[in-house]
Parts: sequence; structure tokens; C-alpha cells
Amino acid sequence: MFGAFARPNRKQNVRYRPYAADMAEPLDTMPPHPPLEPTEVEMALFGLNRARAQFAWKVGGLDAAALHRRFPPSDMTLARLIKHLAWVEDWRTASFLTGKPVGAPWDTVAPLPDDDWSCADGDSPAELYELWRGAVARSRAAWDAVLADGGLDQVSHFKTPVNLRWVIVDMHEEYARHTGHADLFREAIDGLVGEDPPA
Repeated sequence: MFGAFARPNRKQNVRYRPYAADMAEPLDTMPPHPPLEPTEVEMALFGLNRARAQFAWKVGGLDAAALHRRFPPSDMTLARLIKHLAWVEDWRTASFLTGKPVGAPWDTVAPLPDDDWSCADGDSPAELYELWRGAVARSRAAWDAVLADGGLDQVSHFKTPVNLRWVIVDMHEEYARHTGHADLFREAIDGLVGEDPPA
């Protein structure tokens, strides 16, 4: 956490220091802190980007064995989480923000992560990281474009009418749930714990 909201018992407990030292190019970085009196849009985007940075920290800098490691009885792996969230980013960008079909690279992926999470099992770390990075970049660009035309009260392109406020809150929920999974898996792999990536 940061500032007055930091919890001392979770602030400096990253036990696996080599991770922070060796990640020359992290998957994502913490967004700048919003203004003291942020707008609703500024705070909503900060929260989503912070959640992305937290997830990226938990899954970044690992080899294939670590990313594909199972944690019974769950059949989840970090690799499967990465590919699932990349799909969620692109699918929701298309379905809610642009109204266009989901395109590359998903037009060559079968089965899709929504249908079978095991579609990530043959992917390398580089492929998974690039897939997630690209999906996040497309989502950020789409959010910038749609919010340039108005605020979160705008109605999305989804077949069931919902506004953009609903969409961004739902993305927060998606990352909150799966970053919690990644948090436990990563600690089991190499002892890395903590809330936000080291500055």
C-alpha cells in the first residue's frame, strides 16, 4: 500500500529480493497516484491499473516450470491465469467498449480460455507475457478513446444494456479474484509476498 493507508505488517515483506533486482523489464508498473481530489474516472482507472500492476508483479519473472506448476486440488496455474485475464481484457474491450469482434491473436486460439483454461498449457513465458501485455495495451487505448467522449454513465456496446461504470467495476472484481489466486501460488513458488510491487 502507500501513504497513510499502508499496513506495516505487509509493507516490507517481500522475501524473494532477487525478483525485484532481476526484473529489468517488469510486466507492468504502478500507476501514478491520483490527485488528492480525483474525479470518478481518475480513481476508477487508477484502481484498475493498480490491480493490473499487482497481478503482473505476482506472475512476472518466472520460468515455464513455475508458471505451469499445479496447486492441487485446484487445476489453476499462473500460466492459465495470465491467458484467462488476457482473454478477459480483449473480450471485454470488444464486447463493451468498441462493439467490434474480438480479433487477433484470438482468432487462431482454440479452445478459448473461457471454454478450456488448459489452452495455456503449451505456451512459453514469453508468449504468455506478450499476450497479456498486448491485451492490456489494447484495453487501455479503448478506455482512453471511449472516455474522451464522456464519463462512466455512457452505455456500453454490450447486448444487455450496462454503463461503463459497471464495466470497470466488473474488471476490478476480475483482477481482485485472480490476483488473490496468484498471490497464494507465487508465495508457494518462491516466497514472494506483498501487496504492491516494490518502487
